[in-house]
Amino acid sequence: MLSNYQKLTGIQKKYVSLLLKILVFALATWYIVVKVSDKSNIEKFKTLIAGLEQHSVAWTLVLIVVLMLVNWLLEVVKWRYLASKLEHISFWRAFQSVFCGLSWAIFTPNRIGEYGGRVLFLQPQHRAKGAVAMGVGLFAQLVLTSVAGALSIAWFVCKFLLPPLSVQFGVWLLAIIYAAGFVILYFNVKWIDLLVGKIKFLSRIKPFFEVLEHYSMSELSIVLLNSLARFIIFTSQYIILMKLTLPELPLLSMILMIFILFFVQAALPTLDIFDFSVRSFVASNLYSYITTQEIAVMAIVSCIWFVNLILPAVFGSIFGF
Repeated sequence: MLSNYQKLTGIQKKYVSLLLKILVFALATWYIVVKVSDKSNIEKFKTLIAGLEQHSVAWTLVLIVVLMLVNWLLEVVKWRYLASKLEHISFWRAFQSVFCGLSWAIFTPNRIGEYGGRVLFLQPQHRAKGAVAMGVGLFAQLVLTSVAGALSIAWFVCKFLLPPLSVQFGVWLLAIIYAAGFVILYFNVKWIDLLVGKIKFLSRIKPFFEVLEHYSMSELSIVLLNSLARFIIFTSQYIILMKLTLPELPLLSMILMIFILFFVQAALPTLDIFDFSVRSFVASNLYSYITTQEIAVMAIVSCIWFVNLILPAVFGSIFGF
């Protein structure tokens, strides 16, 4: 199967990738329609909403929006810091580039358009290297998502699927190795530059990756701490909304399942503009182990998707034209 896929041409692989995205979206959408069509689910959700205080809901949504702004301002600071290896950009220009990148990202698979939208604000000679520098920041975020996600998946398997002890040991071992691998690679990101240099057909783009040689261990640590602050913020958004609507959920299970949700989001090939369906599908299945309020979980995930991605993308469109 793998060898057959490797024999496909570039265009054929694009069609396969597109088909996979459509299938994922279609499956998730069908699942949501089924759940929302279930009258018992609707009644439970209506009862839940009726019990919420409007004042609390309003202030909670304001807090979620404020956290979104802080989250993206931290990304502006990180992007400006990473780009400083290439050229000095003002905070305002970095702000514009980050939000412009968001507006491009929602219409492209796996947010690839974010690179183009962001580096557009750099000098032309620095744009290719800027994309690589931006990749360092995204990789820092991926490290945290992968570490937290892998360990949380191991916890989930052992707690809810109850495999034999030998399997549990193997799952935890794989999760730890997987997480450690990401951390090691991140702090040795210059290895990527060395690897590109050893692959003959990539020799033309080797100069663009040389920027990786200029990030020291302490600088990478600063970027990772910034990413950790962002990770805590968007985890807090979920916790705040879930504690408002589903206060009976056990806190530890709630948090670890949020980490698994982030991990799956990062792994699945989707478009941001349709991502709410996939997020809702994953979250609903995960949280079904600790709550029967599936529609409430979908609503929470969709709300955060809208606040964190769609609102800033709409705002960023101002800078993209």
